[in-house]
Amino acid sequence: MHYPHSEKAILEIDARAQLGEGALWHPTENKLYWVNIEGRTLHIYDPVTRENQSFWLAERVGTVVPVESGGVLVALQNGIHFMNIHTGALQFIANPITGSDIRFNDGKCDPSGRFWVGSMHLQFTEGVASLYRVNRDKTVHTMLDGVTVSNGIAWTKDRKTMYYVDSHLRRIDAFDYNDADGAITNRRTVVTVPEGGGSPDGIALDAEGKIWAALWGAKAVGKFDPETGELLQKIEVPAPNVSSCAFGGKNLDTLYITTARGELSEAQLAAYPLSGGLFSAKPGVKGVPAEFFTGTINE
Repeated sequence: MHYPHSEKAILEIDARAQLGEGALWHPTENKLYWVNIEGRTLHIYDPVTRENQSFWLAERVGTVVPVESGGVLVALQNGIHFMNIHTGALQFIANPITGSDIRFNDGKCDPSGRFWVGSMHLQFTEGVASLYRVNRDKTVHTMLDGVTVSNGIAWTKDRKTMYYVDSHLRRIDAFDYNDADGAITNRRTVVTVPEGGGSPDGIALDAEGKIWAALWGAKAVGKFDPETGELLQKIEVPAPNVSSCAFGGKNLDTLYITTARGELSEAQLAAYPLSGGLFSAKPGVKGVPAEFFTGTINE
């Protein structure tokens, strides 16, 4: 198939991450936050200096989001914590997960500053995971049950639609989203990834409302039209397992892409030695700024 705007991603860091994930461009620090879930580390990458600061967290870390008053929220194996990025100190917020074989996975903040984060079973058991919403007062609501691998999540700029990925289903769904109270209704499928096209993982929206999805198992990030479900553009990545993407850079016109190497065979690693790296591409469109968690954190 021919993709008229196909791009090839270039290497930013040969990070060799077991499971790179959670890419997020901090809208005021102008740095890329990302995690290595199985490596139990949070990374802060400055593309200007090419410095990649790392924090060892001692627990699997599913995702990271910025806090408006400073610092970040991290979703660790043992709960959601506030983290002071200057000292590395953690402050427990909440933990809705009860099973030791369930961990947090991808998550982001909605337009009103609530933190949404999903979960998955360590052995990918179907239907035992959930999607949670952490309100600004730090109360936690279960928004979806019966999830297998909760992944990408994003909101349209009119604050009326939420896109969501349960990777096991190989599709991107939409919900009607009520910004006033965070309610979601009317679930429907807007993109179905065909057999052999990989599984959608992390997602990002561009300024035109199109969906960019990391395609796990397909060596690519795809741009999809949520109105038609059509694949419009493809960025080739020299790693089979592409996990997340985020628009960043001074003009939000660079797409940063995380990958993983932990599940690859020796033959695959020999063929794709940069697996686990952090990549970037210039897709020809701009993204939208990430949202902050706007709740109060009492240190």
